[in-house]
Amino acid sequence: MPYRPVSSSAALDRRVERLRRISEDEPLLDGVLLYGSWTLGEADAHSDIEAYLFVRDGEAEGFDGRGFVERLAPLKLAYTNMYGILAVVFDDLMRGEFHVEEAGPGIAAVAGWRGMVHLPDPGAAVLLDRSGRLGAAARELAEFVPPEPGATARQLADELANWTLMLGHVLARGEVARGHALLHTVIAPQQLQLCRLLRGSTAHWLTPSRALEADLPAGDVERYRGTTCAAREAEVRGAARASWEWSGELLREASRRWGFALPASLLPEITEILR
Repeated sequence: MPYRPVSSSAALDRRVERLRRISEDEPLLDGVLLYGSWTLGEADAHSDIEAYLFVRDGEAEGFDGRGFVERLAPLKLAYTNMYGILAVVFDDLMRGEFHVEEAGPGIAAVAGWRGMVHLPDPGAAVLLDRSGRLGAAARELAEFVPPEPGATARQLADELANWTLMLGHVLARGEVARGHALLHTVIAPQQLQLCRLLRGSTAHWLTPSRALEADLPAGDVERYRGTTCAAREAEVRGAARASWEWSGELLREASRRWGFALPASLLPEITEILR
């Protein structure tokens, strides 16, 4: 049978509201801040619930994060992931990620997320704010701050040249699986970010593949598809060449628009090693 989500956007709304209620009843919590698709108005039946749980200073180490989250709904899975975040799966298959941090340094850091996190409605994102500090910090994130295009484009151009050269060396060594991973997890996101800069579509900057089909012209989506492949040697080599060809077009377009020089002697050498 095809997968059908048990949850819905309405279920997420209800879970957020329950998170608000149980947070108010938890004396160890000083603040709770939502982030992600719900705060952007993009949540649907497949969305996660993501939040920062700011625990009173000195109490974070003893705070039972799993026990707190389990008050939201029964859990099928709960563990601390590779980034130190409490990751859970609820009984309706909705995922959740909860950062448990001390309130003092954690809340102080929120304003520094400007340019990386966007909270268009800070009042809705802040579920608990006992001290008033979290609301003030969240309001610093209300305005979307796009990346500075010129310097960012130059950085991405250098990154794409460097990583694609590495891809060429890896494939020349015969490491097909490693080349496949490098192409899809390192090069492609930077390529999409440069494409988004050029098209003026940076709303999903930190996850540049998100809503790709809706955000970018069909021609760019098709070029991106040409850089994807299975981990078979001939396909990886072909996708690597297609990726570099598209990167070269994006690099030259960015260079003309923002007036920076490309490493002209390096680019054809990368083309050669990919052969």
